[in-house]
Amino acid sequence: MPIGTPFHPRTAALCASYNWRTWSGYFAASSYDVMHDYEYHAIRNTAALIDVTPLYKYDLRGKDALKLVNRVFTRDVAKCAVGQALYGCLCEDDGAVIQDGTVFRLGEDYFRFHLADASLRWLGLNARGMEVSIQEVSEQIAALALQGPHALKILQRVVDVDLTPLKFFRLTTGKILDVPVIVSRTGYTGDLGYELWFDAAQALKIWDVLIDQGADFGIKPTGILALDVARLEAGFILLEVDYIGAEKAVIATQRYSPYEIGLGWTVDLKKDHFVGAKALRQADPLGPARQIVGLEINLEDYEYLYHQAGLAPQYPLAAWRGSVPLHKDDQQVGFATTGAWSPALKKYLALATLENKFLAAGTEIDIEVTVDRQRKSVSAKVVKLPFFDPPRKRAVVAR
Repeated sequence: MPIGTPFHPRTAALCASYNWRTWSGYFAASSYDVMHDYEYHAIRNTAALIDVTPLYKYDLRGKDALKLVNRVFTRDVAKCAVGQALYGCLCEDDGAVIQDGTVFRLGEDYFRFHLADASLRWLGLNARGMEVSIQEVSEQIAALALQGPHALKILQRVVDVDLTPLKFFRLTTGKILDVPVIVSRTGYTGDLGYELWFDAAQALKIWDVLIDQGADFGIKPTGILALDVARLEAGFILLEVDYIGAEKAVIATQRYSPYEIGLGWTVDLKKDHFVGAKALRQADPLGPARQIVGLEINLEDYEYLYHQAGLAPQYPLAAWRGSVPLHKDDQQVGFATTGAWSPALKKYLALATLENKFLAAGTEIDIEVTVDRQRKSVSAKVVKLPFFDPPRKRAVVAR
């Protein structure tokens, strides 16, 4: 049975929708209000406070900590400075992605993984013969994401260090009240954002001060429904939705290399051996047979289908997750996995896996839609990811 995160006494009282879902054994609010609109707009226009505690967290310490991280991670972590975060993949021997995630370098011989799925056993198997300790700290560390244009203004009211010079995917330490925190310039919204990591026993104290000090800036507790739309706009993939992790794949077509899920840029083939390196070095030089791309659904086509049925167009305000067939000349050429109406861009967007000969931006394909319980199709155009990438996400405003 799911349990509440350390913030549950606050989030449960605020969840007027009573709309919960399970995330890694924890209750996570789908939305706090009956509709998630205000929460989405907080991400893009003010500030959203998101409980991301259910992420799995693993501390790696010791003489061989760097060696272990480099063995299981596709990035070259030797190039990662203390105080830096890296995003990449964990793969099996055949190059299939187990999951994507981030690693923080907290010290010369001290790293922390943040992952969607449990990985203690995998890390332990790869650490045999090494001088390294692996500790799961998932329950000990609470985490909040503060995302949106006003995130920095709020944090500067409560954190005792100057965050204005903090670069994208960098981290620093400080205190909120008397609580030590790690502040990272990271997030899953594609906007200006930070994540806070601290002792779970201090969770309510941190929540309360952020809500109090963020009130003038329109801070709003935000659930998964709003986050799903934001991460779609940012072109961020989701494990077990946009691709299947290798440990859960049943057949060969359910196994994905980093190149197939748009994460080829995270693979450093110049570094020493890592799990999956041999297979990834032997990958087809012409590129993967399929790849995740962005789609823009043709609004004129879409609205015409509803007009024919005598209905007003209905756009998915909450992101759908599934497998929607894509066709070209009556042949299936792929499938869409996430789609939603983008309030920021005023477009109907989707993430999709397509055969490689249809990957070029501007390529038109057909996507299935259902109108009045009837299966139809509308045209869609392949576009470059991310859909939404505001300069403020990476900007540094140094004093």
